[in-house]
Formats: sequence, structure tokens, C-alpha cells
Amino acid sequence: MSSDEIRQKYLDFFKKRKHVEISASPLVIDSDPTTLFTSSGMQQLAPYLKGEAHPDGKRLVDIQPSIRMQDLDEVADNRHFSFFEMLGNWSLGDYFKKEQLSWVWEFFTKELELDPARLHVSVFEGNSEVPKDKESFEIWKSIGLPESHIHFYGTDKNWWSRAGTPEKMPVGEIGGPDSELFFEFEKVAHDPKYGKFCHPNCQCGKFLEIGNSVFMQYQKKEDGNLVELPQRNVDFGGGLERMAAAVAGDPDTFRIDLFFGVIKKIESEVGFGYNSDLDKDKSFRIIADHLRTSVNLLSEGVVAGNKLHGYALRRLIRRAMFHFHLLGSGISGGALAHIAEELRKFYPNVDKNWEFIEENLSAEGTRFELALKRGLARLTSAVGRGEEINGQFAFDLYQTEGFPLELTIEILKQNGILFTPEERNAFEGEFEKHKDLSRSSSSGMFKGGLAEASEITTKLHTTTHLLHAGLRQVLGEHIGQKGSHITSERLRFDFSHPQKLSDDEIKKVEDLINLKIRENLPVSSIEMTLPEAVGVGALHFFAEKYGEKVKVYTIGDPEGIWFSKEVCGGPHVTHTGAIGSVKIIKQEKIGAGVVRIYAALG
Repeated sequence: MSSDEIRQKYLDFFKKRKHVEISASPLVIDSDPTTLFTSSGMQQLAPYLKGEAHPDGKRLVDIQPSIRMQDLDEVADNRHFSFFEMLGNWSLGDYFKKEQLSWVWEFFTKELELDPARLHVSVFEGNSEVPKDKESFEIWKSIGLPESHIHFYGTDKNWWSRAGTPEKMPVGEIGGPDSELFFEFEKVAHDPKYGKFCHPNCQCGKFLEIGNSVFMQYQKKEDGNLVELPQRNVDFGGGLERMAAAVAGDPDTFRIDLFFGVIKKIESEVGFGYNSDLDKDKSFRIIADHLRTSVNLLSEGVVAGNKLHGYALRRLIRRAMFHFHLLGSGISGGALAHIAEELRKFYPNVDKNWEFIEENLSAEGTRFELALKRGLARLTSAVGRGEEINGQFAFDLYQTEGFPLELTIEILKQNGILFTPEERNAFEGEFEKHKDLSRSSSSGMFKGGLAEASEITTKLHTTTHLLHAGLRQVLGEHIGQKGSHITSERLRFDFSHPQKLSDDEIKKVEDLINLKIRENLPVSSIEMTLPEAVGVGALHFFAEKYGEKVKVYTIGDPEGIWFSKEVCGGPHVTHTGAIGSVKIIKQEKIGAGVVRIYAALG
């Protein structure tokens, strides 16, 4: 069964049960200064889990591409990925445990045809604040699971919130007990180094979690207590890649169709096969994973650089290229792009933007080829001389050659040299001194989660719409948004244009934006279908990301003269006068036909 068939079966299954398919969020988040990427399907649904009515109703289903950079060091264990697809369904105050657990069981055993005898589940054992989840236990028993396949765990395993266990939840955070589903690979023998007895949460590889039903029913209050929400919600998430491995009965998730073609091309490049050596297999997996994540980031207009999204992309590409060297084969940027081209058939947005992806992937690969040669020469020479490789040395290597710390650590490890936590702290201390942005603008960005929008970021979000409209008026209607990001200090806007703006063009755009701010135009929104939004002239350059109902934000009179009209999720100011004034502070050309502008409040 192909990954595409699994996707379609999942959507069809829940649509038959009156769920509405909602569109996925973009990978790159532009409205939350605390996180770089979408890391779960529930990020866009946080307000609705707290009680706000969703425009598409109470039963929802989607497939959400996600990125978790904090899993980077775990990629080689064959069950973690930096990019993955999360299949999700939600009940917003509608059905609850009985329907959810019954449907999960039906989907996995009937639609995916998994052997019921190889399925195990976990249930919350309770604590001093929340009772034991006897209801889920009884439901699983009634479905037919033997008690030996139902396992109780505490908050560290069977409690879900974005912050973690209940004591880590901040005031206002929502969470609840969950029930996970595991697939058992019978041919995998238990490894005693992970404990005397094997169980679903054992790390030996015999069990693989393939889905998690979260019963989102509690909220943390100011007194530290958990109270039940006005509505009880269900939030299910299951990784497509893990489901495909379970269907195939293969514990190695890198053998599924999404990776197979890339693995084969890597084999051709290095001259030997996958599964020939444990250390070499690790490099195969890292290359395949990082290339997949990289092309998906590039498909949303991210360009490799030294800050924020760009640094994450650069780190992925360079780490993939470094692992080619560990496999005994250097690789050019062009060859790297040739391998990644295998992914076009799985991801429509990658195929659609392949020319941009290929050019930027090749260019970054070529840059790193040179940096790697210089950096390796310096590092190897220093190791050979017995020179101390400390945090300052690692930072100098990064600063002068663009040589990532992670690669320095891996090379030292290959030579039996430990880079201590103290030296890592020294590196990070030097790195902080050279940051252009404050620590507050990037704190927690790789952790995921959804912060409340601040007054400043809300103003900047509306400013992004003004900038988009201003660029189109001054430069022409060929201008299209390629990406954006907002921090508490500035906005960044990427758009299609063949060259950087002249000083005169920048002044015209800036003057036009500030004129519309002084006019104190109203900002309003209305929900409608996407075809209706197109009919009223709303910009929708990322149409594939929208669901059946969208919000259209208008700056000006929606029925009369308006300056900007875009499909957007918000939030925005109510009148442009609240922004004050705006200054364009920087521009740069970041790729073929893509220009980046930075702007800040005046």
C-alpha cells in the first residue's frame, strides 16, 4: 500500500463520518515570533479547542506537513524525522472517547488491514489532579483488546500539552490525557540493554507508535489547578511515515516509498548499498531525511542563510552534504539536487517550484563544498597538532568558513574527541554576541507551539498586507508573496521580482504605506468560500493551503474603495492608524527572481 493510498484512505474514512477536510497550514509560520515552523496539526486549531467556533464545523480532518528541528539528532534511529506528515482528525465539542477509539481501531484494522494481534494501546494511569482513564480502558476492552495489550502510563507518556506534563503547563495552556496505538514488529527481538521486559514505550525498536488520541479537556488556571474546559475535544495525530512502515511490516521507516527512490540514488552516488553497516546506515537516513525537509522548505520560498528559517535550511543541507563525506564520497551541489529531484513526484508544491528549488539547492551545496574543504583542512590540521578545540575555535570556524557547530562536533567524535557541554556553552555565548536579533525574538523557535499575538506583531501583520499592496501598486501586479516572517522587532517579506528596488521605488512604497496609515483605514474580515474570495478580488497566492471557508481581510471599504484585500487567518489591527508609521530598513536579493524586504515600525 503506497503512502498516497494511506493518505486518501484516511481522508475518505473520516469524511464518511461527517468530517470536513481543512487545508494544511504552511510549514513556515509568519505570524508567531516564538516559533519558526508548523510542528503539529493542532497549532492552527488552538483557539477552537478553547471554545471559539470553527467556520467548518465541529468535525475536522486534515494532513499537516510538519517540521521538528529538535528531532534532528534522533533522525538516524529510523523512526524520527525532521519533516513528516501528520494525519489528524478533531472533535471540537462533538464526539468523544467512545467514537474516537472505535474509529481509530476500525481505520487501522479494516482500512489499513493491520493484524489486531499486533496492536497495543496505552492509557493514562492518573495522578493527584486527574483521575485514571478507566473510560478508555473499558472502551478498548469492549472493542476486543485483551487486557495484556492495554498498558497504563503516567503523565510523562500519556499526557499531552504543548508544554509537556501538567506541572510544565503555563497559565492558560490546554491539555489532557491521551491514548496511543502501537504496532508490534514480531520479528524484532527485544534488546535487554533497554530493560529486562519489553513494553510499548520500550526503545528497543520492537514497538512503533502509529497514532495518538488526545482528549483535550483541561486548562491550567492562575492558581495552578487544572479545570475542565467548557467543551471536551479530541485531537488525533498519526505519522504517515510510521503508518506506512507498519503496513509494510518493516521496522525500518526509511524503506517506505517516500524514501526508497532517494536511498537508491544515494547508493548509486556512494557505490554501495543501504543496510551494509550501522554507521553508514545512519548517514543514509540523515541524507534522505534532510533532503526531503530541505526541498519542502525551499518550496515555500525559504532560502539558506545565517538567521531563522534560512539557518535551519542551511543546517539541513550542509549536514546532508557532510554525511556524504562520511560515506567516503564528496558530492557537488548539482548532484545533490539530482538526488532530491526524486521527491518531486510525492509533493506537488515541490514539483511546482522545482526550478527555484534546484537552483538554490545547487547554489548552497556549491557554497558548502568550498566551506567544507577549508573547514576540514583547518580542523584536521588543528587536531593533528593536538591543538585544543574549544568553543572559541569552533565559533571562529563557523564565523570565517560557515562551518556549522554540529559538523565540528561530529568530526571530533570521529577522532575520539569529546566536545563538552561547557565548550558548547562557550560557542553559544560567542554566537549570541554576534546576533543581529535579540534573544527574545528567537527564544523557543525550534520548540513549536503557538504564542499569543502581541500588540506589536499584530501591527506588523497588518503592515505586511499594506506592504504587499504597496509593492503591487508601485512595481506591478506580477508581485506575489513568496514568504514572510514577523518578530517583535520587524517584519520580513519575500516576493517575486527580478531585481532589487531602486531608492526611488523604496521611497514610493514607503510613502504609500504611511499615507494609508495616516488615512486610518478600517480593517475588517469576513468568512466566505475560496471561490467567493477570488470573486471579490482577494489575493490568494497560496490557494492550495486554504480550506472550504476562508477569512478575507480588507483594508478600506469592502464594498467600496479598498487598498488591500487578502485571504488570511489574522490577527490584525482594527484601523491602520494604530500602526503609527513604517520604515523599510533593508532589502536583499535572495534567489532567482526573489527579493526580500525588512521593515519596522517607525
